Amino acid sequence: MKHQTYLWPNGSRLALSIVVNVEEGAEASIADGDPYPEPVDELGISPRGAIRHLANESNYAYGIIEGFQRVATALAERDLAATWTAAAVALERAPEIATFINGRDDEVASHGYRWVHQFKMTESEERAFLRAASDSIEQTIGTRPAGHLSRYLTTPNTRRILAEEGFTYHMDDYSRDVPYWDKSVDPPIVVVPYAIDTNDMKMWSHPGYTPAMWLDYAIQTFDRLKAESAAATRMMSVGVHLRVIGRPGRIWALEKFLDHVQQADHAWIAHRRDIASHFRLVDPL
Repeated sequence: MKHQTYLWPNGSRLALSIVVNVEEGAEASIADGDPYPEPVDELGISPRGAIRHLANESNYAYGIIEGFQRVATALAERDLAATWTAAAVALERAPEIATFINGRDDEVASHGYRWVHQFKMTESEERAFLRAASDSIEQTIGTRPAGHLSRYLTTPNTRRILAEEGFTYHMDDYSRDVPYWDKSVDPPIVVVPYAIDTNDMKMWSHPGYTPAMWLDYAIQTFDRLKAESAAATRMMSVGVHLRVIGRPGRIWALEKFLDHVQQADHAWIAHRRDIASHFRLVDPL
């Protein structure tokens, strides 16, 4: 496949998207009427039976109470734009995060109404789920989300529903290092690919990355894409979670990565909605 060549608004050919996932408070919980609690993070242990798992609920709460402040400080001190992919209910329950996002004019993308799997939903159920997320985020933030990221899995209808519901981009794609059009749906929608390998969830997988390994991998990815951008347009995504990278033994890795990026003085660090909008301009239908 021939790589596209165009400039981002800052004059470079490399864009960087920092994605902060806000899921805490929207996970499966007996208290919210779910038939099961969320599996225990970092261990992957699922409690047997329909019992409330108070300890794991507190593990998620850590992301809001402690992790958020560390991630917010890392971004604010460096004045870096981020896209916050938020499960709508999580944002409803954490107004301090919504206030921070609005104070920086950051972007909120939809991560569903709750942080649950939608791949088993019927078309009408999925449409209602995505619409409820947009309505809630608009109520909390003041603007409707332009993009959407699912929890891991989608249905064959997901991208078409998003296009029909007015979303301008979709994130559930890992196929390339640049945006592209999906013209198989009507209206066509821009796909702004995400990335798993540079995601801090790799610290939970087995075998997982240590913070130092994650940092090295993220820097190597950025530097390689920066080198490739001399000849072709490139984009990098870095996804983090409040309850993961926000831990005191991990936040330093995010801080050092952000410092490395700023010292390079090369990438256009942008909201995903702006990446999608610029792509529309340079590659119109």
